[in-house]
Amino acid sequence: IQISWNYNYGPAGRSIGFDGLNAPETVANDPVIAFKTAFWFWMNNVHSIIVSGQGFGPTIRAINGIECNGGNSAAVTARVGYYTQYCQQLGVSPGIN
Repeated sequence: IQISWNYNYGPAGRSIGFDGLNAPETVANDPVIAFKTAFWFWMNNVHSIIVSGQGFGPTIRAINGIECNGGNSAAVTARVGYYTQYCQQLGVSPGIN
């Protein structure tokens, strides 16, 4: 999971124990920190959406909010298409959202 901007690096660094604001490259250079950062982002931004049953749409918004706010509607459409195809291949319903 990609994180961006100070509002992610700062809190992630404080939570995990690295200087996310002054040394964000730590995420790229340390595989353990990279994994912990991805897990931090997931648990703080996405997990509750999934376990509460809100659907795939809100999950996309949590991870790629700029795309969902009109920044790249083609990417959103493609992402939903891939998700729908994967669900069909796995024999599961994609849900209503």
